[in-house]
Amino acid sequence: MSDASGPADMTNKSVTKGVRLLRELAAQPRSGATVTTLAKAAGISRPTAFRLLYSLEQSGLVDRVDNNYILGWELARLGRYADPHAGLAARAQPLLQELADRFNESVTLSVPDLRGGVELIAEAAGSHVVSIVPRNMVGEHYPLHASSTGKVLLADMPAEQVLALLPERLEPYASRTITDRALLLKDLEQVREQGFGVIDNELEEELLSLARPIRDSSGTLVAILALDGPRYRFGRDRIPEALEEMRSIVDRLTEAFWQDSPSA
Repeated sequence: MSDASGPADMTNKSVTKGVRLLRELAAQPRSGATVTTLAKAAGISRPTAFRLLYSLEQSGLVDRVDNNYILGWELARLGRYADPHAGLAARAQPLLQELADRFNESVTLSVPDLRGGVELIAEAAGSHVVSIVPRNMVGEHYPLHASSTGKVLLADMPAEQVLALLPERLEPYASRTITDRALLLKDLEQVREQGFGVIDNELEEELLSLARPIRDSSGTLVAILALDGPRYRFGRDRIPEALEEMRSIVDRLTEAFWQDSPSA
């Protein structure tokens, strides 16, 4: 990620293109990809991609196996020292608060974890004293089948993976929790088609929650934005308006997370 506070003319275009190559390489199979494939995916010329990949290879940030490039050992080593969420949460926080203030309800940002779940990494709240959703939930994990964020994550998986991840009988949390896996798979098809997740009296009584996915340039799910509120304040009649506002926030979050453009 580039420095969000720096002027555009201070951005080093070679570095920006190199980062774009690394992101595209991360989206490739573990066997890697050729320079031609990576150049096309990153939207840069093949000679430029070759020079950048050669430089990255010399520093250990990428490795080359035959004609394929893969992410390098030095990149893996450096990654162990990075906080995986601090920078993401810091960039997201102002936009989360803007959405929370707009609806005067709770907003969260969650990311997929290595165990097949989602972890809440940032939150914002409106001014209402009474809220169904507890505050200071950073670090918490929601049940996948009974949360809007969880449904967005599950909808991004093939059915076989969902069935392998969830028990045969799903735990009920509220009166409308889906406890049958076959019914959940049908619900996930709808989430996939409409591009957002909804729960209504499924995690807690009188809780309505909406969630939208945030994806990188390769289409990979990297985070999930959710808006929650009690039904007496945040009813189903507000869903269309909320989804439209959330779409705008997702677009702006994408710009905040990945500021380099294909024309850079």
